[in-house]
Amino acid sequence: MSWFDLAGKDLISTKDWTREELDIVLKVSEELKGMYYSGIPTHTLKDKTFLMLFFNTSTRTRLSFESAMTQLGGHAQFVDASTLRLSLEDRPGAGESIKDTAKVMARYAHGIGIRLLEDKVSRYGEDTEIMYKFAEHTEIPVINMASNIWHPCQGITDVFTLQEKLGRDLKGVKYTIMWAYSPWARSLGSVQEEMIIAARYGMEVVVAHPKGYELDSEALALAKKYAEESGGKFEVTNELDDALKGAVVVFPRGWMSLRRYEIGKEAEIKNAERFKDWKYTRKRQRELARPGYLMHVMPIDRGHEADPELCDDPELSWMYDQAENRLHTQKAILTLTMGGRL
Repeated sequence: MSWFDLAGKDLISTKDWTREELDIVLKVSEELKGMYYSGIPTHTLKDKTFLMLFFNTSTRTRLSFESAMTQLGGHAQFVDASTLRLSLEDRPGAGESIKDTAKVMARYAHGIGIRLLEDKVSRYGEDTEIMYKFAEHTEIPVINMASNIWHPCQGITDVFTLQEKLGRDLKGVKYTIMWAYSPWARSLGSVQEEMIIAARYGMEVVVAHPKGYELDSEALALAKKYAEESGGKFEVTNELDDALKGAVVVFPRGWMSLRRYEIGKEAEIKNAERFKDWKYTRKRQRELARPGYLMHVMPIDRGHEADPELCDDPELSWMYDQAENRLHTQKAILTLTMGGRL
């Protein structure tokens, strides 16, 4: 396998990439970040276009991808899915098919990003299936900009951030991914991608959640498999304080249950209220974690998911560095998948 082989490759989940391929992205991310701070132009994608198809709103994803393409010498075109004639239903009369839309996009651009999740689909997993369908019908790379199941750009960013903070060898570092109360009822994509990629890099991954917030069986099986292969550890528990004991890094994040589409959004939000004590607090950080650096993909629900003083602690909170690194890792992903050259 060579760097050249990544040209044209889809990124819908990190599970579809080898460890060697992920290592290449991390290496290129580091090089591009160094060039960014050295003021060295990196026009690896001059005159190339990346189409960003958004079904859901976004802050970091849209801003980082647009900035990335500008810095790479290309153009990112924002496309609000509601302005297209595209239909996600494959039936006569519904609208233009995914196949036709994807094939036309390939004539205009060099890569497609799709953000599709939560209330824009009718069942868990439908969004990710649609992304794979896009990839099936287009010759240019498809990048998952967040789905209910996976969020590969975020997962790669977070490994990059962890290595930047703790060193390249993450083996044995305890990373606690905890469900935390929030009325936002968000997707599982960030959490599940985080879980599998952290296990892949040999971390001691502990997932803590109340009963009823179990994760996808495929994601759990992958995390277990990757931990065995990397020499890491993987554990799931319903005991939050036990999970936080000795945690080097903590990721507090609310996620919806797998029953969300069955019971409805209002019931999902109501059910979560039973677990308002599931929160990353200063007290828990001081008494249990070692030291419990705060990772969060943002937006963070301050006061619910974590104490505001932890979010703003300059020694413990890595949120803003993590958010910035979306820019650098996505520049690497775009450069490699869209055939750029450093």
